[in-house]
Amino acid sequence: MRDDIRVLVLGTGQMGSGIVRLLLVKPGLELVGAFARRAARAGMDIGAAVGLRRDLGIPVGVDLDALIERVRPDIAIQATCSRIGDAMAEITTLVRHGVHVISIAEEMAYPACSSPAFAEELHWLAVSKGVAVLGTGVNPGFVLDLLVVTLSAVCADIESVTATRSNDLSPYGPSVLASQGVGLSPQAFAQGVSDGTVVGHLGFPESMHLIAAALGWDIERIEQTREPLVSRVRRETPVATVQPGQVAGCHHRAVAYCAGRAVITLDHPQQVHPQLEGVETGDRIEIHGRPHVCLSGSPEIPGGEATVALAVNMVPRVMNAPPGLHTMLDLPVPAALLGDARRVVRERA
Repeated sequence: MRDDIRVLVLGTGQMGSGIVRLLLVKPGLELVGAFARRAARAGMDIGAAVGLRRDLGIPVGVDLDALIERVRPDIAIQATCSRIGDAMAEITTLVRHGVHVISIAEEMAYPACSSPAFAEELHWLAVSKGVAVLGTGVNPGFVLDLLVVTLSAVCADIESVTATRSNDLSPYGPSVLASQGVGLSPQAFAQGVSDGTVVGHLGFPESMHLIAAALGWDIERIEQTREPLVSRVRRETPVATVQPGQVAGCHHRAVAYCAGRAVITLDHPQQVHPQLEGVETGDRIEIHGRPHVCLSGSPEIPGGEATVALAVNMVPRVMNAPPGLHTMLDLPVPAALLGDARRVVRERA
């Protein structure tokens, strides 16, 4: 019987790199392979691919089927994309090989929302192969949904929920900043919203449906707005420069309605270096009910670091889960994986 849980990481970008680094220090977890979509990374040592100063003796693979056959992982963490359409092929391949899957693709947090047919198909495929699949992350997957549901447990009745997450985009790479319209003029931002190149936050519908599923609400529609956060000062990150008058980020807001009334409001202003204009980051959840519940903290729970930790910390939960497609509502309360992951799995098996 093998000792360590064998983990394959899909993705060598910012999130994949963070996951690789964390796996290297978690007892009971063994990094056995890494997959990249970029053909140029084929054969590169994963240490070099993620910016470590040493080789790990693990070559990056670009043929997922062949890589799975070679390294025989127990579980894979997918960190290659955000949309289900982009994630489908990789997740399905992993499941067909009998590999458990954790995906940080935002739409995988509640896949029945945007892709109900695929969610149904994936669930029964996972059942047939005896593996579990989970989508998670800090948002969606925790701050604006699972944490909301957890706080609701102390309420006898709830009228509505309002949750706000204000965060700093500075640590993120060019693709994320582009999706928020960073560096654009206000006019170009408006055009980007119209043509779909400026998307703001990915995952509001998933978070809302997760909350609604827990509270018994039937969402009839979701209304979303995206407004530019225009800078009055110069702001600079390693990958972007914002001049006064240009867009520093996106204020994305969504409202979900049930029986004709607004029941969930999610507010997400995010921009590069908000402190330069005196804006504090933070997370705030307010449940309007009996009793009224309000929880807030500043600065915000850091998105990248927290997503990496949550994905790795969920490995034992997914390994112990019944076969099928799951959301964070289905599994035991997440916790930091401070002990030996092997022991956690064996004790709960």
